[in-house]
Amino acid sequence: MHTQRMAVSVSVLALLTLAACGTESGSRSGSGDGSDTVQSDVPVTGVAWSVDSLTVDGKKTEAPAGSRLEIDPKGRAKAGFGCNHISADARVEGDRITFGKPVSTQMACDETTEKAEKAALAAMDGEVTAKLSGEKLTLTTEGGDTIALSEEKPAGLVGTRWAVNTLLSGETATSVPADLPKERVPHLTFGEDGTVHGNSGCNSFHGKAAVEGSTIDFGPPAGTRKMCPEAEMEVERAVLAALDGPATYTIKGSTLTVTSKDGKGIGATAAPAKSEGTQEHG
Repeated sequence: MHTQRMAVSVSVLALLTLAACGTESGSRSGSGDGSDTVQSDVPVTGVAWSVDSLTVDGKKTEAPAGSRLEIDPKGRAKAGFGCNHISADARVEGDRITFGKPVSTQMACDETTEKAEKAALAAMDGEVTAKLSGEKLTLTTEGGDTIALSEEKPAGLVGTRWAVNTLLSGETATSVPADLPKERVPHLTFGEDGTVHGNSGCNSFHGKAAVEGSTIDFGPPAGTRKMCPEAEMEVERAVLAALDGPATYTIKGSTLTVTSKDGKGIGATAAPAKSEGTQEHG
């Protein structure tokens, strides 16, 4: 295992925009130039999706918790399985999505995550057909490989344990190293009393966090002052830089993005507090 992190250029986490239609479910309207345009009667715009499983060459792989796939309005698909960032161009036409060659960062991941990422890279290459059934979405390649997804319900900011997996700096994002000791994976929890506490990558911390609308005003954090290996201290510095003063936040499904006024930020995934041990209060 190694802690190399490869930066990737990203935009702010966007909404999945998908026009799902077919010869039976779609309706037709005149375009004014003599041609007909197929329109969808299934509203799926603005939905965040979690990845349930991937099936490639007949082999089904359960996706790690927190796995997500999004396609932004500019035609860029992004997927994440808790380690690397996968991205690809995506052209949406009716119930068809054509992915360009996917690219991925090169972090070392655990075996389960690596298996899911390889399956996703295989499925996100070429044209897929989208089929919506209730809150379930299935993407099927021409060869029969599939990605099964479910509609995500937005997690609540307060009371949720947010596990930090991405460090943001302007238009660049880097993954938190996958081989950090479990007790030093950065996380934070917001309280109803206007506070925040957690671990920044080495030390536990707590501080004020006044939430108003889409803004969080962080007060100076207090906490322990241990020294850790440089990779962990580097993560800690980046996390604390994002939690300094006024910041904006968005929640898309189970993903939280916090961005300070100078462009420093974090991306985090909702996880039950009891699943990662007790909470540190510093």
